[in-house]
Amino acid sequence: MAKISIVLATFNEEKNLPECLESVKNLASEIVIVDGTSTDKTVDVAKRFKANVHVTDNPQIFHINKQKAIDLATSDWILQLDADERVTKELEDEIKEKIHNKSDVNGYWIPRKNLFLGRFLMKGGQYPDYTLRLYKKGKGKLPQKDVHEQAVVDGKTEFLNNPLIHIADPSFSRYIKRFGRYTDLLATQMKEKKDANNPVAPLQYLIVKPSWWFLLTYVRHKGFMDSWQGLVFSFFSSLRFPISYIKYLKNA
Repeated sequence: MAKISIVLATFNEEKNLPECLESVKNLASEIVIVDGTSTDKTVDVAKRFKANVHVTDNPQIFHINKQKAIDLATSDWILQLDADERVTKELEDEIKEKIHNKSDVNGYWIPRKNLFLGRFLMKGGQYPDYTLRLYKKGKGKLPQKDVHEQAVVDGKTEFLNNPLIHIADPSFSRYIKRFGRYTDLLATQMKEKKDANNPVAPLQYLIVKPSWWFLLTYVRHKGFMDSWQGLVFSFFSSLRFPISYIKYLKNA
Protein backbone atom coordinates (compact mmCIF):
# COMPACT_ATOMS: atom_id res chain seq x y z
CA MET A 1 0.00 0.00 0.00
CA ALA A 2 1.14 3.54 -0.74
CA LYS A 3 2.72 5.47 2.12
CA ILE A 4 2.52 9.18 2.82
CA SER A 5 4.97 11.66 4.35
CA ILE A 6 3.62 14.67 6.20
CA VAL A 7 6.06 17.56 5.75
CA LEU A 8 6.15 20.92 7.52
CA ALA A 9 8.39 23.92 8.02
CA THR A 10 8.01 25.49 11.45
CA PHE A 11 9.11 28.46 13.52
CA ASN A 12 7.76 29.05 17.03
CA GLU A 13 4.64 26.91 16.54
CA GLU A 14 4.42 25.11 19.88
CA LYS A 15 0.77 26.18 20.29
CA ASN A 16 -0.42 25.17 16.82
CA LEU A 17 1.70 22.11 16.14
CA PRO A 18 0.14 19.55 18.55
CA GLU A 19 -3.34 19.80 17.02
CA CYS A 20 -1.92 19.72 13.51
CA LEU A 21 0.12 16.56 14.11
CA GLU A 22 -2.69 14.94 16.07
CA SER A 23 -4.93 15.36 13.01
CA VAL A 24 -2.58 13.30 10.80
CA LYS A 25 -1.47 10.59 13.23
CA ASN A 26 -3.53 7.93 11.42
CA LEU A 27 -2.46 9.14 7.98
CA ALA A 28 1.29 9.62 8.22
CA SER A 29 3.90 6.95 7.57
CA GLU A 30 6.44 9.57 8.63
CA ILE A 31 6.48 13.21 9.71
CA VAL A 32 9.32 15.42 8.47
CA ILE A 33 9.79 18.86 10.00
CA VAL A 34 12.35 21.50 9.09
CA ASP A 35 12.47 24.04 11.92
CA GLY A 36 13.89 27.52 11.56
CA THR A 37 15.61 27.50 14.97
CA SER A 38 12.50 28.07 17.08
CA THR A 39 12.94 29.76 20.44
CA ASP A 40 9.94 28.01 22.01
CA LYS A 41 9.18 24.30 22.46
CA THR A 42 8.28 23.56 18.83
CA VAL A 43 11.06 20.99 18.42
CA ASP A 44 10.09 19.22 21.65
CA VAL A 45 6.48 18.99 20.45
CA ALA A 46 7.61 17.61 17.10
CA LYS A 47 9.77 14.95 18.72
CA ARG A 48 6.89 13.95 20.98
CA PHE A 49 5.06 12.96 17.79
CA LYS A 50 8.17 11.06 16.64
CA ALA A 51 8.84 13.49 13.82
CA ASN A 52 12.09 13.54 11.90
CA VAL A 53 13.28 17.05 12.83
CA HIS A 54 15.97 19.11 11.10
CA VAL A 55 16.91 22.50 12.55
CA THR A 56 18.22 25.22 10.24
CA ASP A 57 17.98 28.99 9.74
CA ASN A 58 14.70 30.89 9.24
CA PRO A 59 14.64 32.48 5.76
CA GLN A 60 12.22 35.30 4.93
CA ILE A 61 10.72 33.16 2.15
CA PHE A 62 9.46 30.30 4.30
CA HIS A 63 8.98 28.03 1.29
CA ILE A 64 12.72 27.44 1.24
CA ASN A 65 12.41 25.38 4.43
CA LYS A 66 9.24 23.74 3.16
CA GLN A 67 11.16 22.51 0.13
CA LYS A 68 13.90 21.17 2.38
CA ALA A 69 11.28 19.11 4.20
CA ILE A 70 9.88 17.87 0.90
CA ASP A 71 13.35 16.78 -0.22
CA LEU A 72 13.87 14.84 3.03
CA ALA A 73 10.62 12.88 2.72
CA THR A 74 10.92 9.19 1.78
CA SER A 75 7.33 7.98 1.25
CA ASP A 76 5.43 7.46 -2.00
CA TRP A 77 3.27 10.54 -1.47
CA ILE A 78 3.84 13.91 0.22
CA LEU A 79 1.27 16.03 2.05
CA GLN A 80 2.70 19.45 2.81
CA LEU A 81 1.03 21.25 5.72
CA ASP A 82 1.43 24.37 7.82
CA ALA A 83 1.30 24.10 11.60
CA ASP A 84 -1.98 26.03 11.73
CA GLU A 85 -3.76 23.55 9.43
CA ARG A 86 -5.85 20.53 10.38
CA VAL A 87 -6.81 17.42 8.40
CA THR A 88 -10.39 16.33 9.08
CA LYS A 89 -11.44 12.68 9.18
CA GLU A 90 -13.34 13.19 5.91
CA LEU A 91 -10.25 14.61 4.20
CA GLU A 92 -8.08 11.85 5.67
CA ASP A 93 -10.38 9.17 4.22
CA GLU A 94 -10.45 10.86 0.82
CA ILE A 95 -6.65 11.14 0.73
CA LYS A 96 -6.24 7.48 1.63
CA GLU A 97 -8.65 6.45 -1.12
CA LYS A 98 -6.80 8.52 -3.73
CA ILE A 99 -3.25 7.46 -2.92
CA HIS A 100 -4.12 3.77 -2.65
CA ASN A 101 -5.83 3.74 -6.04
CA LYS A 102 -3.24 3.42 -8.77
CA SER A 103 -3.73 6.14 -11.36
CA ASP A 104 -1.84 8.59 -13.56
CA VAL A 105 -2.67 11.50 -11.25
CA ASN A 106 0.49 13.00 -9.72
CA GLY A 107 -1.03 15.70 -7.54
CA TYR A 108 -4.22 16.89 -5.87
CA TRP A 109 -5.56 20.36 -5.16
CA ILE A 110 -7.21 20.56 -1.73
CA PRO A 111 -9.91 23.13 -0.86
CA ARG A 112 -9.17 25.12 2.27
CA LYS A 113 -11.42 26.82 4.84
CA ASN A 114 -9.73 29.83 6.41
CA LEU A 115 -10.64 30.98 9.93
CA PHE A 116 -10.60 34.75 10.35
CA LEU A 117 -11.50 36.31 13.71
CA GLY A 118 -13.87 33.52 14.69
CA ARG A 119 -15.49 32.93 11.31
CA PHE A 120 -14.62 30.74 8.34
CA LEU A 121 -14.61 33.07 5.34
CA MET A 122 -16.78 31.59 2.58
CA LYS A 123 -16.95 34.63 0.31
CA GLY A 124 -14.56 37.37 -0.78
CA GLY A 125 -12.67 34.90 -2.94
CA GLN A 126 -11.54 33.03 0.19
CA TYR A 127 -13.26 29.71 -0.46
CA PRO A 128 -12.61 27.11 -1.76
CA ASP A 129 -9.05 28.54 -1.81
CA TYR A 130 -7.60 25.49 -3.57
CA THR A 131 -4.00 24.72 -2.69
CA LEU A 132 -1.75 22.08 -4.31
CA ARG A 133 -0.42 20.18 -1.30
CA LEU A 134 -0.65 16.45 -2.09
CA TYR A 135 1.66 14.97 -4.70
CA LYS A 136 3.78 11.96 -5.50
CA LYS A 137 7.37 11.93 -4.28
CA GLY A 138 9.61 13.55 -6.91
CA LYS A 139 6.71 15.07 -8.84
CA GLY A 140 6.13 18.27 -6.83
CA LYS A 141 8.40 21.24 -6.11
CA LEU A 142 8.01 24.74 -4.66
CA PRO A 143 9.42 27.67 -6.70
CA GLN A 144 10.58 29.30 -3.41
CA LYS A 145 10.06 32.84 -4.71
CA ASP A 146 6.86 34.13 -3.12
CA VAL A 147 4.90 33.72 0.12
CA HIS A 148 1.66 32.68 -1.61
CA GLU A 149 3.09 30.49 -4.37
CA GLN A 150 1.74 27.05 -5.26
CA ALA A 151 3.72 23.87 -5.77
CA VAL A 152 4.52 22.94 -9.34
CA VAL A 153 3.61 19.34 -10.14
CA ASP A 154 4.93 17.41 -13.11
CA GLY A 155 1.98 15.65 -14.72
CA LYS A 156 -1.75 15.37 -14.17
CA THR A 157 -3.52 16.96 -11.19
CA GLU A 158 -7.08 16.70 -9.88
CA PHE A 159 -9.22 18.25 -7.15
CA LEU A 160 -10.30 16.80 -3.81
CA ASN A 161 -13.71 17.54 -2.29
CA ASN A 162 -13.13 17.72 1.47
CA PRO A 163 -11.48 20.88 2.82
CA LEU A 164 -8.34 21.38 4.83
CA ILE A 165 -9.03 23.46 7.94
CA HIS A 166 -6.79 26.51 8.26
CA ILE A 167 -6.75 28.25 11.66
CA ALA A 168 -5.23 31.26 9.96
CA ASP A 169 -6.17 34.24 12.11
CA PRO A 170 -8.10 33.36 15.27
CA SER A 171 -7.16 36.75 16.75
CA PHE A 172 -6.45 40.18 15.31
CA SER A 173 -3.01 40.25 16.96
CA ARG A 174 -2.01 37.11 15.05
CA TYR A 175 -3.32 38.62 11.83
CA ILE A 176 -1.29 41.80 12.34
CA LYS A 177 1.85 39.77 13.09
CA ARG A 178 1.48 37.77 9.86
CA PHE A 179 0.51 40.94 7.99
CA GLY A 180 3.74 42.57 9.09
CA ARG A 181 5.88 39.68 7.85
CA TYR A 182 4.00 39.60 4.54
CA THR A 183 4.37 43.33 3.86
CA ASP A 184 8.07 43.15 4.77
CA LEU A 185 8.50 40.47 2.12
CA LEU A 186 6.51 42.43 -0.48
CA ALA A 187 8.68 45.49 0.19
CA THR A 188 11.82 43.39 -0.30
CA GLN A 189 10.45 42.02 -3.58
CA MET A 190 9.66 45.55 -4.78
CA LYS A 191 13.26 46.53 -4.14
CA GLU A 192 14.63 43.46 -5.94
CA LYS A 193 12.34 43.74 -8.96
CA LYS A 194 12.40 47.56 -9.07
CA ASP A 195 8.74 47.46 -10.14
CA ALA A 196 7.87 50.28 -7.71
CA ASN A 197 10.59 52.55 -9.07
CA ASN A 198 8.52 54.43 -11.64
CA PRO A 199 6.60 57.74 -11.74
CA VAL A 200 3.14 56.15 -11.46
CA ALA A 201 4.01 53.83 -8.56
CA PRO A 202 2.63 56.17 -5.86
CA LEU A 203 -0.73 56.30 -7.62
CA GLN A 204 -0.75 52.52 -8.19
CA TYR A 205 0.21 51.41 -4.68
CA LEU A 206 -1.45 54.13 -2.62
CA ILE A 207 -4.78 54.40 -4.45
CA VAL A 208 -5.42 52.13 -7.46
CA LYS A 209 -4.35 48.72 -6.13
CA PRO A 210 -5.94 48.98 -2.65
CA SER A 211 -9.20 50.33 -4.12
CA TRP A 212 -9.29 47.60 -6.76
CA TRP A 213 -8.66 44.85 -4.20
CA PHE A 214 -11.32 46.08 -1.80
CA LEU A 215 -13.96 46.33 -4.53
CA LEU A 216 -12.94 42.92 -5.91
CA THR A 217 -13.17 41.03 -2.61
CA TYR A 218 -15.92 42.91 -0.79
CA VAL A 219 -18.27 43.72 -3.70
CA ARG A 220 -17.61 41.46 -6.70
CA HIS A 221 -16.82 38.36 -4.61
CA LYS A 222 -19.48 39.26 -2.01
CA GLY A 223 -17.23 39.59 1.03
CA PHE A 224 -20.07 41.54 2.65
CA MET A 225 -21.86 38.20 3.16
CA ASP A 226 -19.18 37.20 5.70
CA SER A 227 -20.52 39.74 8.22
CA TRP A 228 -18.10 42.21 9.84
CA GLN A 229 -15.21 39.78 9.42
CA GLY A 230 -15.61 40.06 5.65
CA LEU A 231 -15.36 43.85 5.86
CA VAL A 232 -12.29 43.75 8.11
CA PHE A 233 -10.59 41.19 5.87
CA SER A 234 -11.21 43.12 2.64
CA PHE A 235 -10.14 46.44 4.16
CA PHE A 236 -6.94 45.30 5.84
CA SER A 237 -5.85 43.01 3.03
CA SER A 238 -6.19 45.97 0.64
CA LEU A 239 -3.83 47.94 2.90
CA ARG A 240 -0.96 45.57 2.09
CA PHE A 241 -0.29 47.60 -1.09
CA PRO A 242 0.26 51.05 0.46
CA ILE A 243 1.99 49.66 3.57
CA SER A 244 4.40 47.55 1.49
CA TYR A 245 5.11 50.55 -0.72
CA ILE A 246 5.81 52.80 2.27
CA LYS A 247 8.18 50.16 3.69
CA TYR A 248 9.88 49.98 0.29
CA LEU A 249 10.39 53.76 0.24
CA LYS A 250 11.74 53.69 3.77
CA ASN A 251 14.40 51.10 2.86
CA ALA A 252 15.12 52.24 -0.70
